[in-house]
Amino acid sequence: MVKVKICGITNLEDALASLFSGASAIGFVFYKQSPRFIEPIKASNISRILPKNILRVGVFVDEQEAKVKKIAKLCHLDMLQFHGNEAPEYCKKFKVYKVIKAFRLDKKLDLSEISKYRTFAYLFDTFSKNKAGGTGKKFNWNLLRNIDKISGQVFLSGGLTSANVKSAIKKLHPDWVDVSSSVESRPGKKDHAKVKKFIEAVK
Repeated sequence: MVKVKICGITNLEDALASLFSGASAIGFVFYKQSPRFIEPIKASNISRILPKNILRVGVFVDEQEAKVKKIAKLCHLDMLQFHGNEAPEYCKKFKVYKVIKAFRLDKKLDLSEISKYRTFAYLFDTFSKNKAGGTGKKFNWNLLRNIDKISGQVFLSGGLTSANVKSAIKKLHPDWVDVSSSVESRPGKKDHAKVKKFIEAVK
């Protein structure tokens, strides 16, 4: 069964709606340039209320190691998603957590580059010069035709909607699908009906 991560959670109502709709994980974005940025203390307050059966993922972009560890502890994170230009050596510094390394695809999938990262999971998103993520745009799924050669969990992101997620799963067989902008009424605010519809399409 493919699992769902609802990313860009900024409030308790959206976190609970994601949980009750069947999401397996929620994502908090700790990158200040993102319209879905959440202050760590607010994320901590949400995290404390949620049951343990939903995973908490912290999204970071080229952040200092000490700051990541401080936020991870404060917010009771289960997974750390690195969405910038973090090196393999950097990703090894967080052994207490499951690490997801994100790769933004443009023209090709470089398996030799990905193999340098010994992380729990690999996330594939759409490349953008201006945004680290959350573009809402789909990339060419054919770039992932060698996805079965990747050892580790695979997260598929980038422009997924309730209309195309079934096709994506059928074509690529990811372990996870990750959605943010297509289930929002505005950046940082989820549309609960869209969240439910997306998860129903996955299940």
